[in-house]
Amino acid sequence: MPPRGKITRNSIAEAAFRIARARGAECVNARSVAELHCSTQPVLYHFATVEEVRQAAYHRADRFHSAYLMTIPEDAAEPMLEIGLNYIRFAIEEPHLFRFLFQSGFAVERSLPEMVDSDELKPILGFMGEAMGLGPEQTREVFLTLALLVHGYASLIASGGLVYDEKAVAAHLERACRGAVLAMEEETK
Repeated sequence: MPPRGKITRNSIAEAAFRIARARGAECVNARSVAELHCSTQPVLYHFATVEEVRQAAYHRADRFHSAYLMTIPEDAAEPMLEIGLNYIRFAIEEPHLFRFLFQSGFAVERSLPEMVDSDELKPILGFMGEAMGLGPEQTREVFLTLALLVHGYASLIASGGLVYDEKAVAAHLERACRGAVLAMEEETK
């Protein structure tokens, strides 16, 4: 157990994140955080409710997910494709966090359009727009098209409804991306 003065709100949130990552958000409670990090008293001192602890863990998971998505090899031929594949890989490698982030109801954004307009997604959309040579609104539309396909794949894989075949998924994503970009280019003619 850490010394009394060393237990902070952030360290409790980090412990809650580790529990959500290893066992699922439903396992985050004052007792489980206390077992991992401290007694229950500091948890309840820094957070009024267990829901607040979970919300803090959610925000930590969201930052972790964003960094995961943007981990792309410098020499990637198709950076857009890599972001989509990373989203799906995240569902495979971090199934508890994927369900926590996208299937638990903790998201502040309650719809896909709200998510696309969030501050957290701006760096990803900026990167995508630059890579595709599209303006912000066109990039947003391409992203919406791809997000539906990518999230569908990730959800099916995370729930065990589909076995991951990276070559097949990459081919589908590549075709969808090309089609969405072509559609945007045709609309601007």
